Amino acid sequence: MITITLNGIDLKVEEGTTLLEAAQFLGFPIPTLCYMEGLTPYGACRLCVVEIGKAPNSKLVTSCTYPAQEGLKVRTSSSRVVRARKMILELLLASTPQSKIIQDLASKFEVRQQRFRQEFEDCILCGLCVRMCEQQMMAKAIGFRGRGEKRSIGTPFDIKSEECRLCGGCIYVCPACTLRCTYTQPDKAICGGCANLSPPCVDKEQFDDMMCYMDPCVACEIVKTT
Repeated sequence: MITITLNGIDLKVEEGTTLLEAAQFLGFPIPTLCYMEGLTPYGACRLCVVEIGKAPNSKLVTSCTYPAQEGLKVRTSSSRVVRARKMILELLLASTPQSKIIQDLASKFEVRQQRFRQEFEDCILCGLCVRMCEQQMMAKAIGFRGRGEKRSIGTPFDIKSEECRLCGGCIYVCPACTLRCTYTQPDKAICGGCANLSPPCVDKEQFDDMMCYMDPCVACEIVKTT
């Protein structure tokens, strides 16, 4: 067994356990887009980043792919982690602003603006569909093509695949194929319809390394019932 310190709590985990699995075991929520139980971790979306180590030598790593190590100190909701997640969400909104999943995450992390050029793509290259097709459907009908900005997902040589059974698994797991919930104009890229604009919470200046990680927020739930 390996002992790590997760948000100030000592936890023993088996060797090979990822930081995401350890956090989920204790109930600490970590947002993900490219991760799904039963599929090989890919670390593409970067939303699951956590901070490990001690300042000033701490660093951000993807929790879905980073294995637990003896004595490792991990913070899942430090100010640095939250800033990184907000920036990633802005980039995702610039790519696929009409994804309900991404819009909901943006509202949850209080992303109020999107500062990058609007692209209106229909894919964030998370690889969920590729892994679903290969690892669960045993088909390998689709895969990644090209590199860099030309990277895309599809069938080899854009020819209809004889391996595809039209099961719909790729569409089922795709975060960009979810129901649309916002406009298509850049200045209205962020819906914010589900956002709590003034949540009562702890003084975040006093909790730089441990911002609110409750899901749902306890303080917000108390306000709703009073």
